[in-house]
Amino acid sequence: MDENYSLNNLRMNIPQIEPPVLDLSVIPSNFMWSDTQFELIKEYIFKFEDSLDDEHDVLVMFTNFGQSVVMQVTEIGYEKSVLMIFKGYIIGQRATLIQHVNQLNFLLVASPRMEPEKPKQRIGFKLVDNSNN
Repeated sequence: MDENYSLNNLRMNIPQIEPPVLDLSVIPSNFMWSDTQFELIKEYIFKFEDSLDDEHDVLVMFTNFGQSVVMQVTEIGYEKSVLMIFKGYIIGQRATLIQHVNQLNFLLVASPRMEPEKPKQRIGFKLVDNSNN
């Protein structure tokens, strides 16, 4: 194997994060509901964002379309009880992905910031008001 492609060389730029410690007593018991998935995803993304330096942002690579789709996610929300909504940009075009919680399968990727002169922005998490339902 070529020395340039050793695992040590590949790992040097990958942020190492530990899974978040969650207080499961405050999370509803049905882990397949979108509000529970929302809280879990939010904790993982916050941990990942916290591991990055000022020159990198988070990109989300969705891996269940028969190919990989990279999205610069700006907002994550949900609709009760099983839909997750991801808003952002794919190749510079505005995009919204509506996905059932059973379909969630994505990779968080550290990427150099596209506009380093602008203030760094975190992914927004939008709570949905379902009180009228």
